[in-house]
Amino acid sequence: MKNCVSINLKKDEIVIKLSDTAEQIEIIEALTKKLNELKKLYKDEKTPIMVTGKILKNKEMDEIQNLIKDKIDVEIDFDMPKGLGLHNIKKTFEKEIALSETKFHRGSLRSGQKIEAEGSLVVIGDVNSGAEVMAGDNIIILGALRGLAHAGAKGNKQAIIAAGLVDTVQIRIANVVKEIDRAEEPMHKQAYVSVEGEEIVIE
Repeated sequence: MKNCVSINLKKDEIVIKLSDTAEQIEIIEALTKKLNELKKLYKDEKTPIMVTGKILKNKEMDEIQNLIKDKIDVEIDFDMPKGLGLHNIKKTFEKEIALSETKFHRGSLRSGQKIEAEGSLVVIGDVNSGAEVMAGDNIIILGALRGLAHAGAKGNKQAIIAAGLVDTVQIRIANVVKEIDRAEEPMHKQAYVSVEGEEIVIE
């Protein structure tokens, strides 16, 4: 892919932007060529590098960081989540939820158990109170959701949570959190973020 990596020189940092649709092998190939040119700019200065654009997996970030460090000894940061969870979210992105890698877990989760998935997660069983499920995209539970569920954990507000029964006190989609009064709002089946993107709708 042409132009899958662009480099912009700013006053306080150098920004490397990665195309959202580029494959990792294309990014590495293009970045290798551009780094040879970029290295000429580095003499006495140590201007930090910010990598932005495509949402990367941890191993992809490590590969890119190692490649840059091998050419230029400079501070590198990524303007993207470095893991799942609200505290790692730096920006919100939209993604087609129908196109997502899916992880399947057979059996119910007991209190204290936790499962994470980079894409979507399907639990063939219950998620009991004290258990936690977290996914970069959608969460589907064929049984009852009584524990904590966090869908779209890297910022995807298009993600959904669906279960045979939603019977929990709190759910999260991206950086939106909803507290649920089970006495007032029983027997829900699914949850999603409103069109305005400000609150979670459960029904």
